[in-house]
Amino acid sequence: MRPVDLAREHGLSTQAVRNYEDAGILPTAERTVHGYRTYTPLHAHALRAFVALVPGHGHRTATSVMRAVNRGAVDDALRLIDDSHGRLLDDRRTLQAVEAALRDLAPMPQERGDTFIGPLARRLGIRPATLRKWENAGLVRPRRDPQTGYRVYSAADVRDARLAHQLRRGGYLLEQIAPLIAQVRSAGGVAPLEATLREWQARLSARGRAMLRGAAELDAYLRARARV
Repeated sequence: MRPVDLAREHGLSTQAVRNYEDAGILPTAERTVHGYRTYTPLHAHALRAFVALVPGHGHRTATSVMRAVNRGAVDDALRLIDDSHGRLLDDRRTLQAVEAALRDLAPMPQERGDTFIGPLARRLGIRPATLRKWENAGLVRPRRDPQTGYRVYSAADVRDARLAHQLRRGGYLLEQIAPLIAQVRSAGGVAPLEATLREWQARLSARGRAMLRGAAELDAYLRARARV
């Protein structure tokens, strides 16, 4: 098979296929005596697996999964898949927490009192600069310690930061998130938020379905590799 034969199935350019091989997403191709790449049905399986993994897991994780498989580290690839499923589960739990917060604004059970910017940033997997940016946008409102001047995040601030983090991961802009968090703080106007929550749930469900499709194609690729 030629690069164009692989590319055509997925609407890709031949250069993209070559780039995927160079990145380790596809197994290394054989070369003709004139230096042209030749691909096999195994490469087609690999490309289908990668394309199917991206919608559910993201480009970075999908790339890491394929690289691990292609170097024979299948367990490493499966751990990456497990981690991605864990993040989806965390997102579902956070959505449930948002819905609970919109009902009665009770503190999330995960929050445990005051914390500082460094521990909170590590907990969310973001940089402290991101929290400062969110503060400037009004998404979080930490108080300042009168003696040190350090930012102090209360349980409510951590809740707001978690909401902002999940909505950003869901593709929302800062200016879209600010009204939601303002509503959570004030406990007013729940009705306008229902469409946002329905869309959020739909995105999580779409990711879950995409992960199933990715798993099926990855399994097909693993079985094809075992036959080689």
